[in-house]
Amino acid sequence: MKRCPECCRDYYDDSLLYCLDDGSALLEGPASADESPTAILSGPDSTKNEISGLTTGTGTLLSKSSRPKRYLLVSFLLLVAIGLGGFFAYRYFAPTKQIESIAVMPFVNESGNPDFEYLSDGITESLINSLSQIPGISVKARSSVFTYKGRTVSTQQVAQDLGVQAVLNGRILQRGDQVLMNVEMVDASTGNQIWGDQYTRQSADLLKLQSEIASDVSKKLKARLTGAESQKVARNYTENTEAYHLYLRGRYYWNRRTADDIKKSVDYFQQAIDKDPTYALAYAGLAEAYILMSSYGAASPKESFPKARVAASKAIEMDPSLAEAHNALASVLGSYDWKFAEAEAEWRNTLALNPNYASGRQWYAEHLLFMGRYSEGLEEMKRAQDVDPLSLIINGLVGVAYRMNGQNDQALEQLTKTLELDPNFSRTHLFLAETYQTMGQYEKAMDEFGRAFILEGVPAEKITPALAFVKERYRTEGPKGYSRAMAEIFEPDQGPNEPPKTVVASYWGAAGEFDKAFALLEKGFEEHDDDMLMIKDPRMGALKSDPRYKDLLRRMGLPE
Repeated sequence: MKRCPECCRDYYDDSLLYCLDDGSALLEGPASADESPTAILSGPDSTKNEISGLTTGTGTLLSKSSRPKRYLLVSFLLLVAIGLGGFFAYRYFAPTKQIESIAVMPFVNESGNPDFEYLSDGITESLINSLSQIPGISVKARSSVFTYKGRTVSTQQVAQDLGVQAVLNGRILQRGDQVLMNVEMVDASTGNQIWGDQYTRQSADLLKLQSEIASDVSKKLKARLTGAESQKVARNYTENTEAYHLYLRGRYYWNRRTADDIKKSVDYFQQAIDKDPTYALAYAGLAEAYILMSSYGAASPKESFPKARVAASKAIEMDPSLAEAHNALASVLGSYDWKFAEAEAEWRNTLALNPNYASGRQWYAEHLLFMGRYSEGLEEMKRAQDVDPLSLIINGLVGVAYRMNGQNDQALEQLTKTLELDPNFSRTHLFLAETYQTMGQYEKAMDEFGRAFILEGVPAEKITPALAFVKERYRTEGPKGYSRAMAEIFEPDQGPNEPPKTVVASYWGAAGEFDKAFALLEKGFEEHDDDMLMIKDPRMGALKSDPRYKDLLRRMGLPE
């Protein structure tokens, strides 16, 4: 049994550490050292006086000779009453465990206006980021919870899928200048409401509302926060409501992950900065947007990465505690500057600031794989998966990490599971193709490449003859014919959809055409192409015996 030293509430669950009413640390046994070991079983002093005194105006009702038996009877009844009361209090009012994991589900936009979708999505993401600041609480990442957006799913199903103890639901309605928000926290195992509240504020007070909700939820999670931690949870990064709305729009388009949408996100982040030049979080968002531009063909690395560096550095200068800004700077240092030790230090800093930051864990895991530290990269990618269990890209990259670590069977198993999450995610088919290729199952590899290209929007009339050409070369010339055909198909492609030079070089290398392979790699080195970091991928194996390979590693600063 435990007791709160402040309110004297008794608890019969030994797993509880803090009082569920006032957050005080619970004591074993009596509330103070002055009480006897049995004192915790007794009620307030007034109750003890009534039982032991039982007086009338003229004297005690009990004779001295009858008191011992009477005391025994009263004590027995008291123990029974306390036992029953404790049982019912434990059974119906006390949670079995303190909450250590939560999923913030996508808030529902009840305005009926799709233009306000950015607001409901943005509030959800802001709460996820705020609650991630609470030590000891696992908060599932945005990409996992947003797989449920627009779907009707039970709380218990969410608990099973994400492995959480509680779910936070919300509905938002905007009427003119008024914002109405209903929020509830639900026990994921039973579906019972733990807490709920309704908030009505003016649109101009939206910033304060988000902070208020984050603070209320942290209290209901019974988190023991220091003053500094409480400030981080309830923090507003700007006092300018218009800048905040522009930032939310930027994040909305950044999460859509197309070249056009990323360009839009850059525009909105910049507008937010124009409204509030001290808005560090908007600078961090701008940096992350510039980093994605080269990956999605919206700009070249030479155009985007220097801009990302400026924005990330500005954000860190204003607020060194922003994990997003350190993550962006780490990516610039690693992918563009090739300053790998400095990049790793920044990623470690990122994860120290926010261990629940799934993108930070993912990008750091990719860095470890690029360094040839395959087992470390696999373990870090699994940690990212723990934070974001339904992320398609992270689940797919776990499969890639298995392949790079020489565990092809596990890679196939993982990628098959990822297809079950969404069979139309093109990257999963691409990763499967690479795995089949590594295993020497070339025709299966070609089938998966074909599915990936169709999902990417490549016309079927272009894909079908290409697949037939490669399969025929494989059947007549074997693996070398397959690799040569792949190199011949990919090499002429230029522009936004140009394949990584390292990939094409690996095909030339497998075909025995080392000069063509190193000509491509030299071009990538001169352009400081971020895809050059894939040079340590095991599929480059045919080229690793050539002295030019080690020379490239040396010039890039990569370990052998």
